[in-house]
Amino acid sequence: MRKVTIIGAGPGNPDLLSRAALDAIDIADVVIGAHRALACIDVPPDVVRCELVKTADIVAALTDAASWQRAVVVMTGDVGLFSGARRLVEALSGDAQVDVRVIPGISSASYLAARLARPWQDWRFASAHGVACDIVAEAERAGELFLVTSGGEDPSRLSGELVQAGFGDACVTVAERLSYPDERITCATASEITGQTFDDLNVMLIDFAGGAGSPAGSSAASEAPAGASAPAAASSAAASSAADSAGASRAASSRWPYASSGIPDELFIRGDVPMTKQEVRAVALAKLRLTATDTVWDVGAGTGSVSIEAALVARAGSVWAVERNAAGVRLIRENADAFGCGNVHAVPGVAPEALAKLPVPDAVFVGGSAGELPSIVEAALEKNSQVRLCVPCVTVETLTEACALLSGSRFKGFEACQVSAARAEAVGSHHLMKAQNPVFLVSARGAGGEGGAR
Repeated sequence: MRKVTIIGAGPGNPDLLSRAALDAIDIADVVIGAHRALACIDVPPDVVRCELVKTADIVAALTDAASWQRAVVVMTGDVGLFSGARRLVEALSGDAQVDVRVIPGISSASYLAARLARPWQDWRFASAHGVACDIVAEAERAGELFLVTSGGEDPSRLSGELVQAGFGDACVTVAERLSYPDERITCATASEITGQTFDDLNVMLIDFAGGAGSPAGSSAASEAPAGASAPAAASSAAASSAADSAGASRAASSRWPYASSGIPDELFIRGDVPMTKQEVRAVALAKLRLTATDTVWDVGAGTGSVSIEAALVARAGSVWAVERNAAGVRLIRENADAFGCGNVHAVPGVAPEALAKLPVPDAVFVGGSAGELPSIVEAALEKNSQVRLCVPCVTVETLTEACALLSGSRFKGFEACQVSAARAEAVGSHHLMKAQNPVFLVSARGAGGEGGAR
């Protein structure tokens, strides 16, 4: 029986090859791999060397080379982390005359963790190497993300997307040419990474919590480990202060670092424009049932308080805040900046006309309708027959109109509730509860079929 050994060669330095991998190479008849993978090893002169990358080409070469008994396929990194090893094993599994063995290598993730002198068991993993990566959606999941970017997305561009989505203070580590003599590790905020140029051979580690005191929020030695390159040593020495800056930036710019809704009213920049109160916003967000990728309309957005709450939930989506009052539009933009919500778009104009050019909504909050509630509801349904709507009502007349609209045959899941809140106010040495104006929340979802808009 012929034997195929698939080897993980590590990040590139031949010193990182395992003893088992070297032994397999020593007795091989043919060694196959990409140019960079083969550059990691010393192929004996009497061994056939084939520079191939695609699984189909490797299988074809092994099929054509009928004289071989022991073949080695070399793959960079570890065979279990975004490697072509799985496809190759599957392709060879149908040949009863071939015995496949897999020898793991050192991954770029484990190598980087060692260079930063920190554990990596809690990292999440994703790849932008030849595949699309929604970095903003990944940011919504928070935590620490290890991202393979070599030959794929540029760290500078990905960091720019994070900045646009309000994650400019995320702590980003870009590691270039790991294990090579010119290795370099850079730790900074996403805002600082944007615009920089990096080698094509790189990976990223992103801490969306903006941890302080070290690269990506953990401890790191101030000096590089023994044998590290001078550029890497300099980067590691600067990592701690860069991460401190990231943490300080978050503390200064994030007014609401929590996952829950119901931001206190006083945290918003206020003016003479009406604002939906804290308790009402919390219930309204629950009625809208937002997801991380939703597109939201906030019609009659006022100061933008609901827009901000929605944007913090739909981090990988977008919020379109429509407001006719110029002062309100200005406040929406100021609050979006203050809360780091780059996904909030202030739209000056009057509904329903201003809604025509907006993207298809998943959810709509009608904070103010100026007597145009039926037209606004119709505009939302035309865009998405299954849209989720929530309408706050402070007058009996608006409540009657909203209930008639959202309980009709074009909707399902009709709900109406009253939010009556009272807040404690100090009176001498005691506190009395002061009632807020009651607000009715009317909500439903469009009953359109599967063939309608999303």
